[in-house]
Amino acid sequence: MIVEVVGGAGAAPEVRVSDVDDLMHLQLAVGALTTEEADQALREAGLGRLTDADTGFLDVVALRAAARPQATAGDWPEQFDGMVEYARGKGWIGDDGATLQAHVESAASG
Repeated sequence: MIVEVVGGAGAAPEVRVSDVDDLMHLQLAVGALTTEEADQALREAGLGRLTDADTGFLDVVALRAAARPQATAGDWPEQFDGMVEYARGKGWIGDDGATLQAHVESAASG
């Protein structure tokens, strides 16, 4: 699953969730935005926040709600829960217990 934060010249940053059926990977992809712009866009979308240029935290409930309508697998809810439990076992859950840690990768296109 990919959470993308992208923006164009003069356009407000947009947050979208894609590849929702790939629950083996969780990626936070940020386009040509500053860390502050990306953080603000994530917060305004209600999907999470950045802690720095390399790390973000995604709200589990909001992520599930944003991704579920696009999911095609009948057992997607169970797979999503499995992804969350796997992250919990690896220590990739925020201190609040309600967020998943995600590494920030560049989504800037050339």
